[in-house]
Amino acid sequence: MQNNLIPVTFRPLPLGKIQPLGWLERQLRIQADGISGHLDEFWPDVKDSRWFGGDTEAWERAPYWLDGLIPLAFVLDDAALKEKAVRYVDYILTHQHEDGWLGPREMIVAAGRPEDAHYDLWAQLLALKVLVQYHDATGDSRAVAAVEKCLRRLDRHIDTAPLFNWGQFRWFEGLLAIFWLYEQTGAPWLLDLAVKLHAQGFDWRSFFARWPLTAPTPKHRWNFMGHVVNNAMAPKGPALWWRLTGDDGDRAAVYAIIEKLDRYHGMVTGVFTGDECLAGKQPTHGTELCAVVEYAFSLEVLLSVLGDPAFGDRLEKIIFNALPATFSPDMWAHQYDQQVNQVECSVVENRIWNTNGPASNIFGVDPNYGCCTANLSQGWPKFAAHLWLMPAEGGLAAVAYAPSRVETEIDGAPITVTLDTEYPFRSTLRFTVTVERPVTFPLWLRIPAWTTEATLRVADGKIEHPQAGTFYCLTREWRSTTEVTLNLPMKPALWHGYNDAVAITRGPLVYALKIGEDWRRINADAPYRELPHADWEVYPTTPWNYALAIDEDSLVADVTFVEHPVGDKPFSPDGAPVSATVKGRRLPEWGMAHGSAADAPRSPVTSTEPLETLTLIPYGCTNLRITEFPALKR
Repeated sequence: MQNNLIPVTFRPLPLGKIQPLGWLERQLRIQADGISGHLDEFWPDVKDSRWFGGDTEAWERAPYWLDGLIPLAFVLDDAALKEKAVRYVDYILTHQHEDGWLGPREMIVAAGRPEDAHYDLWAQLLALKVLVQYHDATGDSRAVAAVEKCLRRLDRHIDTAPLFNWGQFRWFEGLLAIFWLYEQTGAPWLLDLAVKLHAQGFDWRSFFARWPLTAPTPKHRWNFMGHVVNNAMAPKGPALWWRLTGDDGDRAAVYAIIEKLDRYHGMVTGVFTGDECLAGKQPTHGTELCAVVEYAFSLEVLLSVLGDPAFGDRLEKIIFNALPATFSPDMWAHQYDQQVNQVECSVVENRIWNTNGPASNIFGVDPNYGCCTANLSQGWPKFAAHLWLMPAEGGLAAVAYAPSRVETEIDGAPITVTLDTEYPFRSTLRFTVTVERPVTFPLWLRIPAWTTEATLRVADGKIEHPQAGTFYCLTREWRSTTEVTLNLPMKPALWHGYNDAVAITRGPLVYALKIGEDWRRINADAPYRELPHADWEVYPTTPWNYALAIDEDSLVADVTFVEHPVGDKPFSPDGAPVSATVKGRRLPEWGMAHGSAADAPRSPVTSTEPLETLTLIPYGCTNLRITEFPALKR
């Protein structure tokens, strides 16, 4: 065991140092103008939360919402949202109990119903994450004192009330606040607390060493070990613990967890199934929205701690595909479960889900269960806040790509780097580095593993050919303004899924069939369902049961890509900035089963139907879709 923490590879910048631009800024504005920015105005479990002096939910939901609202407000530099964030956190800080406990002591869940006489500490660990972010954004010293006071209380609390349920399975989330405070104070008792949490927490490393959850969870057998959100959080646990142990086995456990989840439950979108527990490889099983945003955050932490560019590749795949696809384009409604093959979003009994309810894939305010309503806000803003990180040895690192501007200081010199790009819809990234005085530092650029023949051109004309799957380190003396152009060629590829079906990818984007949509409002008379926050079923208006005339060897010729303007809503069916055409034939025998597409026939298949030209768009632009297609026999 280390006496001190192993330094992270990359350090996050303070909230507000990275400014979103272009399509990313527009996407964050859509979110702020949608349910994220207004949830406290109409949804009882936040509006009247006991965390803020109300009389409803008193556990995870208000902290979940703040965990996304704070980065959204400060990344956008939105005055109204920042005022909300400050006001609500101020209430929590000024109402902290004398012994350090944060918020309500009695565990009250949805609709004001007491659940258990014992308090599950997950909500305290989550509230600590919120206060760390808040201090990062504001510098409010009260947050430091509150975090220390709470951690001292938890140190005593778990002596006689050990971790259980969610707190036991998410114990490592507490390391984020513990390590943050330790790096400021060096107090040894904090590392002792980390050891105690580890001892009482679920051992994900050992569990995955002899992992039994390789099959879909049996229907109605809900369990903590297979819960999709717990598994989405889990990969960062061994990495955080490695900072204390220095044990290479802890680092290796991160990759073992991800590899096994991919092999037995992984989807082309970079996430894995879980509706609500791990659900296998069928593309009609769902993935919970909480798992999408939590897996993305896990990857952001892994990028910081371990610095492997592969985590950036995975992060982009999730953010550009799975995240936007689970929202309505205006971000006023969301799904609890999204499906890779999703041809109808409706309330249907006996769906394929192993534990979730019949309304889980409708678009709405709180379909199935309200945890995702509270937790959905963190996806886009935390991505924006982690685009740029600072290497431990100095400089700047672009670990994920979207239009943005970062401002910081290196060796006392103010530095600004602007990334002008329409990536992931285009392949060219233009960096402009501006310095007030000459300064030498490295600029690290992630080269995705999927690209071939990447090129890097500096303003002086020199062209480099960086290796895929690495960070390219460009060290030079920067003067005045320097332009750097990175081109990441994107070629189509096939992903092989259930029943030997295929999905088309290109760069970080997954492509899916564009299906006509009929949105039908439901539950109009239910509480807090007044427009624009409402519930919707979505039905197809065009055929979807196609097999593709496609082959690995002729893929470049089989698929044609066309670029379109990147508009105000790039993640919408009508606003897709790129589309693809491919030939296919209908499969009349491929129909519906319990409100979802039935399992696709095993490839290769035959069909006597006419050959048609099909339009595919990025997965993140779809609400209804077929992503895994049967392949026609050649």
